[in-house]
Amino acid sequence: MTARVGVVVFPGSNCEHDVVEALAKLGGESRLLWHGDRSVGDVDAVVLPGGFAHGDYLRPGAIARFSPIMQAVGEFAAAGGPVVGICNGFQVLTEAGLLPGALQKNRGLSFLCMPVDVCIDSRRSVLTEDAEAGAVLRIPINHFEGNFTCDEETLQRLVDEERVVLRYVDNPNGSMGDIAGICNEAGNVVGLMPHPERASDPLLGSSDGLVLLGSLLRAAGNQGRASLAG
Repeated sequence: MTARVGVVVFPGSNCEHDVVEALAKLGGESRLLWHGDRSVGDVDAVVLPGGFAHGDYLRPGAIARFSPIMQAVGEFAAAGGPVVGICNGFQVLTEAGLLPGALQKNRGLSFLCMPVDVCIDSRRSVLTEDAEAGAVLRIPINHFEGNFTCDEETLQRLVDEERVVLRYVDNPNGSMGDIAGICNEAGNVVGLMPHPERASDPLLGSSDGLVLLGSLLRAAGNQGRASLAG
């Protein structure tokens, strides 16, 4: 059974087709979901891609969280469906309350667009389950507001519950705890600032992102089989 992944498009999204192409290389089937849709349809996973949803007016993700599709994404996640937010998608997930914390302006107030090394800190998520704990991946970042922050109690809870899934080897943006990606308590909702879809081919400089996207597709396939069984 081919895993079906819905890729949400907000006004200002610009990485949706990159995600679709990267998933296709792994045998995944993608369909674009408009932000005004009120259902995610019969997909097995959802990706909120990078870009500048609604121009990032007010702050990144603050307007996108009110799009009709986000209620459907929340319901899908609550039912155990795999949801991944990449870069701007991570910002949307925090604004929507599907993940804790917030993304603020980078340390030094510089826009960052470069490859970075990230370490697999936890395999307890739909995005990292197939990766090797401690493995270092080379994946690009492309953001101005990727500096993850939260209160100390939340940070400790994330660490204690193994919900920090990716950490920067050399922190580029000032993120608390070197955090590059986190998940929710169930591990089915993940947000990360690096772009795995841009590390999906050696011609792009790295194919390290494929292990993450492959893990997502396997989780999506399991979700689809569970739906059929139900």
